[in-house]
Amino acid sequence: MIGMWNELSQNYLMSFMVVTTLVFAIPIFFTPLTWGRLMMWTLPEDSNLTVYFGRCLGSFAFVLEYFLYRAATTGIGEEWTFQFIIGLCGFMVVIHIYGAIKHMQPITETLEIGLWISLLFLSLAFYPTL
Repeated sequence: MIGMWNELSQNYLMSFMVVTTLVFAIPIFFTPLTWGRLMMWTLPEDSNLTVYFGRCLGSFAFVLEYFLYRAATTGIGEEWTFQFIIGLCGFMVVIHIYGAIKHMQPITETLEIGLWISLLFLSLAFYPTL
């Protein structure tokens, strides 16, 4: 399974980059509380720390988006980029399962388990092979 669609790996990275930029990076960076409300989180009254962490996460996401874009358009760092997103997806599956077991997240986050598992397997399928 690993790398079975490797000839399309750069197309996959470009698609991954566009979707995650629009759905995660931009909203979390610019309007973290609005994004949180849309995801059905209960927000604290004092939201300064929440906004701070949201912007930090959004900044991190923008850096990832840059590396996805560079690997998708030039091939530079393509294998590293895939390793990074595979690791990210794996951790996101674990984090979301933990949140679901502990009943500490809204249903939207629990439903994301399927998203992250799908992205993990897609990333493995598009992994560039030598």
